[in-house]
Amino acid sequence: MLNPCLLSCFLFFFFVFFIPQPLFSCPQDQRQSLLEFKNLLTHNIKNHSTTHFFSEGLETWRPNSDCCKWKLVGCDTHSPSKEVIELNLQFLVRSDSVSVSSSILRPVLRISSLVTLDVSLNSIVGEIPGDAFVNLTRLISLDMSLNRFNGCVPPELFSLKTLQRLDLTSNAIGGTLSGDIKELQNLRELFLYDNLIGGEIPPEIGSLAELRKLSLEQNKFNGSIPSSIQNLKNLQWLNLENNKGLSGEIPTWLFGLQKLKWLGLGGNKLQWNNNGSVFAQPKLTDLSLRACGLEGNIPDWLKNQTSLSSLDLSMNRLEGSFPKWLADLKIKTIILSENRLSGSLPPSLFQSQRLSILVLSKNNFSGQIPDTIGESTKISILILTENNFSGSVPKSIAKNQRLRLLDLSKNRLSGEFPRFDPKSLLWFLDISFNEFSGDVPASFGSNTLMLSMSHNNFSGEFPQDFIKLSSLMQLDLQDNKISGKIPSFISHLSSSLEVLSLRNNSLKDSIPEGISNLTSLKVLDLSENNLDGSLPSSLGNLTGMIEPPTNSLSNFVFLYLYNFGLHDLAVNWKKSKQGLNQKNIYLYTLLDVSKNKLLGEIPSSLGNLKSLKLLNLSNNEFSGLIPQSFGDLEKLESLDLSDNNLTGEIPKTLSKLNELNTLDLSNNKLTGRIPESPQLDRLNNPNIYANNNGICGMQIQVPCSSSTHTEPPEEEEEKNEEETMFSWEAAFIGCSCGFLIAVAYGIGYSNLLSIYYFIKII
Repeated sequence: MLNPCLLSCFLFFFFVFFIPQPLFSCPQDQRQSLLEFKNLLTHNIKNHSTTHFFSEGLETWRPNSDCCKWKLVGCDTHSPSKEVIELNLQFLVRSDSVSVSSSILRPVLRISSLVTLDVSLNSIVGEIPGDAFVNLTRLISLDMSLNRFNGCVPPELFSLKTLQRLDLTSNAIGGTLSGDIKELQNLRELFLYDNLIGGEIPPEIGSLAELRKLSLEQNKFNGSIPSSIQNLKNLQWLNLENNKGLSGEIPTWLFGLQKLKWLGLGGNKLQWNNNGSVFAQPKLTDLSLRACGLEGNIPDWLKNQTSLSSLDLSMNRLEGSFPKWLADLKIKTIILSENRLSGSLPPSLFQSQRLSILVLSKNNFSGQIPDTIGESTKISILILTENNFSGSVPKSIAKNQRLRLLDLSKNRLSGEFPRFDPKSLLWFLDISFNEFSGDVPASFGSNTLMLSMSHNNFSGEFPQDFIKLSSLMQLDLQDNKISGKIPSFISHLSSSLEVLSLRNNSLKDSIPEGISNLTSLKVLDLSENNLDGSLPSSLGNLTGMIEPPTNSLSNFVFLYLYNFGLHDLAVNWKKSKQGLNQKNIYLYTLLDVSKNKLLGEIPSSLGNLKSLKLLNLSNNEFSGLIPQSFGDLEKLESLDLSDNNLTGEIPKTLSKLNELNTLDLSNNKLTGRIPESPQLDRLNNPNIYANNNGICGMQIQVPCSSSTHTEPPEEEEEKNEEETMFSWEAAFIGCSCGFLIAVAYGIGYSNLLSIYYFIKII
């Protein structure tokens, strides 16, 4: 008879090794919650009629499958129940035009086993559904950054006793920060950067003994820095920048925090005690005292900060020379802009193998740029604008293979500009407002995005090498001595080119038809040259001036690097010289060919440019009628046709221009009644219509006689409309289209936390 014990062992091993075991899967209710979330999200996306939806992860979310095997989902593999403990749902929505309701999160928040939840970068709008968080008693990390949440920080979040990391960065959260924050005794990282939170920083924050990182910058906090923060013995990162309401004296005890490495206090009303003593722990790696009232020389106590990696002392009242000890500290980032520093730069500054970012703009530095600049092999951003540097730029600067942004504008530099290697990684170059001469430099890498070389003495013809710059978005050569004609190869410039300014040079002959191939152009300025011939009708095909403006990722790059001082684009805007802000450059559309010798009729195809905001054809020799099609320029804000030979009546269609606020039709041969409309009636300055043959109307208080007809006969009007349509169709034939693709990234210190989120985006 078989021993019962042996039989039991036999059966156990048999079932374990020979009988297939059922696979455990995640709980049914959790799978259903995730599928409900997916359905709500996809339904929301479809309602916006967009294809900008990141589905590579969610496509694995299928009914009747194990959700623990889905992408973006993590389960507790050590538990038989295999509960969902991690959801990485960031960047599911890519389009800025899509808004996702915060209510879609409710199914996810029913999963009480969650330990980590990341829903960042999803364009979620509305209040955070605080009541839905009460069941997440195991939650350790919560990331809801880079969305559009509004309202206040819900009090329910303060009941999450296990929470160690809370990130609400870059939303629209307002209200105040409650003292109930003290309930989060396990909290190690708190990121509230870039919101609308106001009031005083609650002193209860000093009771969070485990806190390592505290990021409250770019909000509306006011009052002084709470003294309770000195109790945070584990604090490593404290960033309070750009609150503007924070005031009072900067407490010296901040520099006694033993573990503090990152300290950002700039952009507030905080004041440095220039007569006080600082005994800082030599462990700081990042320090920002921007606009903190520092006076005199650069503080000597910084000598002991041998671990310092980034230093921002900009927008203070520092004087004296650039200290050699600072050059010898081997810092990666030095920002000293907008001070009163003077003298020459020490050659040892550029011999550092760590220096990556150097911003010295708006000081009184002088002398030549050191020849050692070519030895700084790590430098990526170099900004020396608005100083008194003189002489030639060392040729060795072109050896800096990592250089991304170079701004030497508004100095007294002269000679020929160094020739960069075609393999250069340079993205942005600004050498405007100097005394450079010789041929226009055009040897740059194919990744170059912006070239600003205006207000110099460059001469010669337009270089053909520009067509090699396949990523170029802005080219500004205004106010030089460039001669010859606009070459036909201009049509082969980058299809991404949005800005082309050749104003105030010595260009001659006609404007080539092929310029219309640059379909991304939003700003075309050819004014103040010697151009003649007719205006190409193909200009009506410029897609960048037809379609509504879009803020692409490339514009995000311009927006980010604007913080480093990218200069405005100088144009003649609404009868005066102004600068178009690079921060919003994508919003501007401009066509300016004024002060040339252009003749013939104005092509009616220009009426196709429905997004055009400024049109300046003044001071030429145009003749004939003002095109009826100009009434279709629905976004036009400024129209200048003055000082030409235009005849006939002002088209009644101009009464449709509801956004027009600047108009000049003076010094022509126009006749008849001025059209009436609420917008045109406001433009009642007689100078607008001065020196014409016989204009009348209520705007200039000149009565019209009964014989003055107000509109053409019906047959003639229909004929004009047919001619307009025919001209438009003829101009449209052969149109080539292009669209802008430019992806880049930048680095810096004054907003170093922004870098983290910028990298997170791409």
